[in-house]
Order: sequence, then C-alpha cells, then structure tokens
Amino acid sequence: MYTGTQWTGTLGPNQTKKWFTFNWPADRQIVWYVVPTTPQNGAPELDWDTEVERASATQCTYWITVKNLTNATVDFEGRYAVLN
Repeated sequence: MYTGTQWTGTLGPNQTKKWFTFNWPADRQIVWYVVPTTPQNGAPELDWDTEVERASATQCTYWITVKNLTNATVDFEGRYAVLN
C-alpha cells in the first residue's frame, strides 16, 4: 500500500464542490479521503462521496464531492491510498 495527496482545496461555509482525477489504472484498488488542514475543534468539518467512471478498458476517473459541514471556510487535502 502507498498513499499520497492528489490536490488541495478550499470550501466556503456550507459549500459543496466536486473534483475529478483521471487516468488511474483500473486494476488498482484506490480509496479516496479528505483531511481538513484548517483546525476547528468540536465537530466534524467535512463529508465526502466518491464516484467512479470507467473511462476506458484500462483507466478510471474518480469524482469526489466534498461538503463543508461548518459555517467557516475550511482548507483540506484530497488524499488517496492505493491498496494493491
């Protein structure tokens, strides 16, 4: 397994936005997650959903929707883990 950061983002208060990342090998198992880099104590800051598009016989595109659960601006990293 290996991990990395694919992108950084910023969401305004209660904002939702979708990102995509493409040309990932279809034979890999990839998990996407987001981690806030703006400290806010007391409650979760972000929620996310991942969708997958089979772009070709060998490649996938991932669509990651991130929602800011707070009434403040949140910076974050979009990260991945390749499991195989």
